[in-house]
Amino acid sequence: MAKKEKKDTAKEKQAQSDGRIPKVQSRLKTMYFEKAVPEMMKEFGWKNPNQVPRLEKVILNMGVGEGSRDIKIIEASMKDLSMITGQRPVVTRAKKSVAAFKIRTGMPVGTTVTLRGILMYHFLDKLFAIALPRVRDFSGLNPNSFDGHGNYTMGIKEQIVFPEISYDEVTKVRGLDITIVTTAVNDAEAKSLLTHLGCPIRSK
Repeated sequence: MAKKEKKDTAKEKQAQSDGRIPKVQSRLKTMYFEKAVPEMMKEFGWKNPNQVPRLEKVILNMGVGEGSRDIKIIEASMKDLSMITGQRPVVTRAKKSVAAFKIRTGMPVGTTVTLRGILMYHFLDKLFAIALPRVRDFSGLNPNSFDGHGNYTMGIKEQIVFPEISYDEVTKVRGLDITIVTTAVNDAEAKSLLTHLGCPIRSK
């Protein structure tokens, strides 16, 4: 077994023992190998399964500008992201001062989490199958939100669409940005990969 595979397996076992993910194989990871890989090989004419792009990481960002004036807001944001992802977030800080918003360099302005491996698969499965369908008037994700290099970014207006978040315990409804980073070399490959994995991207 390769070192990376051993590392991912160790992370999965640790996450399962901590209760952050269920003690079952990720449905989305299985879908990647059993559905996405063979179908994309046929679609793009690839002969080697190693040519098929894969998910690399998922980055979640929750901006809380007012957090620079109230540490409790940052703590609430960290709690929400931790519950949503199963991983402890880190605080993002202002890189430069903005007088109009009374923000100085180094002030906390948000929280972020980077998911890889099994936690990434479990999060995306939950996002595609549970959270997005709960968005009000949801009609599919924007097909034009790729960055030209095979990565996709979406915005969620309310963190309460995630099942771990209890509306009664939310101090304030907040939005977050989610970036899915893949190894695809272009947007066509990335769109095909995400679509095969159940990502509800609109056709137009």
